[in-house]
Amino acid sequence: MSTKITGVELRRIAMPLVAPFRTSFGVETSRDVLLVRVVTSEGEGWAECAAMSEPRYCSEYVDGAQDVLRRFLIPALPKDGVDVHAVGRVLHPFTGHRMAKSALETAVLDAQLRGAGESFGSFLGAARDRVLCGVSVGIMDSVPELLDAVAAYLAEGYVRIKLKIEPGWDVEPVRAVRERYGDELLLQVDANAAYTLADARQLTKLDDFGLLLIEQPLANDDMVQHAALAKLLRTPVCLDESIESAADAAAAVSLGACSVINIKPPRVGGFLEARRIHDLARAHGIPVWCGGMLETGIGRAANVALAALPGFTLPGDTSGSSRYFATDITEPFVLADGHLQVPAGPGLGVEPLPDALKEVTTSSEWIAL
Repeated sequence: MSTKITGVELRRIAMPLVAPFRTSFGVETSRDVLLVRVVTSEGEGWAECAAMSEPRYCSEYVDGAQDVLRRFLIPALPKDGVDVHAVGRVLHPFTGHRMAKSALETAVLDAQLRGAGESFGSFLGAARDRVLCGVSVGIMDSVPELLDAVAAYLAEGYVRIKLKIEPGWDVEPVRAVRERYGDELLLQVDANAAYTLADARQLTKLDDFGLLLIEQPLANDDMVQHAALAKLLRTPVCLDESIESAADAAAAVSLGACSVINIKPPRVGGFLEARRIHDLARAHGIPVWCGGMLETGIGRAANVALAALPGFTLPGDTSGSSRYFATDITEPFVLADGHLQVPAGPGLGVEPLPDALKEVTTSSEWIAL
């Protein structure tokens, strides 16, 4: 179904986090979020760009994403109407900028599905109406502080704990959590590429703790060394930042660089590519799970729908709204019995609450087509 777009709004909002979130590449205290609203002759669609304020997680950053959308990606959309499957084709000539491309494609898809009365989950092929949720726990100042944080998340009902690690903050915090909460706790770690192969001996010490996986231990662009490390570890290696496409996923699987994949739709250019990676991994018996980028309810709704696909057999980072924000811009996602409900309404099944959105908006620009 082709959708005729009349214009696109690029809206920036400021979302303070309920607590600082520290990883090996920096500390975040608030999210400067770019929202994309596609307006068509029949209605509108929303999406969230996952790019952060600075190019630390990847080369993209929010000012750059807004610029490339304004100058190149939005003007490339066909004037006579566009189907979501065509968005990737018309944006393909522009190198990189996957998060910006993902936001535009997702907003077009939301508009298209709302017009058709079909939900995101139905379109993607969701097999469940709710998904199990884990939580990502940032690097703390002390082990006691970490243990308190984990206790609070377990009390909320999260079924899996992911600990961010870096050199100097790895074996001891993992040991402390495992000893405190026992072998039954689903526990994994995420290094965000903070190590090198020279750290292999240190990383093998994590094998003692029965982890689900170690996520992205080495550099984003080095699958060969990940394959070498995977041979040295009993802990399954999961790739995140290294996987930017289904072709990357195929290469990683064939090299033996990973036995688990974290799919972040914005990182791979959108939900159509995310589904291709899911399908490829499922065909090879590789479990996948859905990563998060500290999204508002707009981005979370889409992630939860993706996480309901049959190959997502591990709990993802699709935490409830209160994990990050005191007040979300949509109706909040609330954890129930360790699960989040997959929105069933047309499109994303959620939309911004006008008053909440107005309160956090810092700028808005309209680009007519």
